[in-house]
Amino acid sequence: MNLLVTGGAGFIGSNLIRHVIDQPEITKLVNLDCLTYAGHLANLDGIHGVHPRYVFEQVDLRDKDEVLRVIRQHDITHVMHLAAESHVDRSITGPGDFITTNINGTFHLLEACRAHWLNPASSIQHRASRFLHVSTDEVFGSLGETGFFTETTPYAPNSPYSASKAASDMLVRSYIHTYGLPAVITNCSNNYGPYQFPEKLIPVVIQSILSRKSIPIYGDGMNVRDWLYVGDHCQALWTVLTTGKPGETYNIGGGNELANLPLVQQICDLIDEMQPDLGGHSRDLITFVPDRPGHDRRYAIDASKIQRELGWTPAHNFASGLRETVSWYLGKQDWIEAVKPR
Repeated sequence: MNLLVTGGAGFIGSNLIRHVIDQPEITKLVNLDCLTYAGHLANLDGIHGVHPRYVFEQVDLRDKDEVLRVIRQHDITHVMHLAAESHVDRSITGPGDFITTNINGTFHLLEACRAHWLNPASSIQHRASRFLHVSTDEVFGSLGETGFFTETTPYAPNSPYSASKAASDMLVRSYIHTYGLPAVITNCSNNYGPYQFPEKLIPVVIQSILSRKSIPIYGDGMNVRDWLYVGDHCQALWTVLTTGKPGETYNIGGGNELANLPLVQQICDLIDEMQPDLGGHSRDLITFVPDRPGHDRRYAIDASKIQRELGWTPAHNFASGLRETVSWYLGKQDWIEAVKPR
């Protein structure tokens, strides 16, 4: 297996590389990342420039010629496609990058794999290749108070980010059915854990508490998300890549529904327990701010298909995963300083 991981310097991508790089099936692991504001080689300390199987390519997916070069030069047999613009707030204020990266970039990657794997004139045709497209539950839109997203839930994206991911999902689907590309799609719930860029909810809350700054909560704080520990997600992705059926879609969720306000309160209480010398009650820092435009009310994933067909289940419950995460950030303030915007 010559494995390409796109977005491998980001949050999920770097955790994924750490999780799979020593798998015996892998001969070479190529990390393709253009190192935007959210991609940092500091996330791969101990692997980047050190591990004998690891290769780094600083390439933008929007450069189709470079993408094709990487696929051919490294004779890529398997792809785990995670690279994407992913922050909803940024998609609202500047949607252009989400269209060009998430849609056009995915198109360039699909075309490169089609040219390398499926060209009858090519001397190399990979019969056992796999293309894993990693997507989000946000493509499904917003749930009411009950019910769950399944693999057959109609798409109803409500932000430029989720619309761009929905479009990329449809592109992958079209390459499966039109060209026979051996691809699978996953849609995951909200990830949390180490190496998450400090603009997302959990690291923002942790840093606000440590700095004794107000903690912003959108609306009434009762928007519900299903939380998935990133290490569990990585194991699920490897399971899908190696045992999933081409043409299938698998939902990946942690089974941990929680509204934003009680989540933030749990983080406050954990930090007060772990660092009592900060003084005061961290819950007092919570501040409600106007809701985000198009803010989906509730997400919840039905992950029974991947559990039933591939045998994957999350190893972490939310209490243990959140405690591990908070502890990691408290001990990695040097990493925060290295990656935060200047």
